[in-house]
Amino acid sequence: MSINSATMNKQYIPLTMQETSVKEQPSNPGERSQPSSSLLRLNLPLPPSINEQYSTVDGRRVSTIVARRFKQQVYTALKALERQGILHDELRNHFRQSYLALLLDFYFTTPHKRDLDGGLKITQDALCEGLGVNDNRVVDIHLMKHIDPLHPYLYVELEAIPDWHFDKEYILLN
Repeated sequence: MSINSATMNKQYIPLTMQETSVKEQPSNPGERSQPSSSLLRLNLPLPPSINEQYSTVDGRRVSTIVARRFKQQVYTALKALERQGILHDELRNHFRQSYLALLLDFYFTTPHKRDLDGGLKITQDALCEGLGVNDNRVVDIHLMKHIDPLHPYLYVELEAIPDWHFDKEYILLN
């Protein structure tokens, strides 16, 4: 996974996709290559901090309005990509059938007010729910923290890993 030049230049594009691509690698020189993986890149608003995500109501822990709003923003961004023809069934199927790598690059207003991992789970859940993917398919996570005091945002890459293999496989004996 890599950070594209728009992210390195800190251009803020709220709730939109920067680039979506199906990477291709030639199998033999001169032959048309087959898609080897799928990659979705987009910018989102910063997710709420972990302290803003839940509250207790009548002794039950519930999602806050701020958390629900963030999930709705992610859903809206994914729907916009669908309308643009960028997020389509083929790409969704790549995500559903493969293990996934998730890169989250947080651009906070200050370096020390937010923990790096506080927005991981809500972002992962919102993306996976919006794509119809079980979040247990995510096997590789990269988190990064940067500062952009004028334009805080979250840069996201979600990539299907077509050749992921776990280490040794074990047989459970009862």
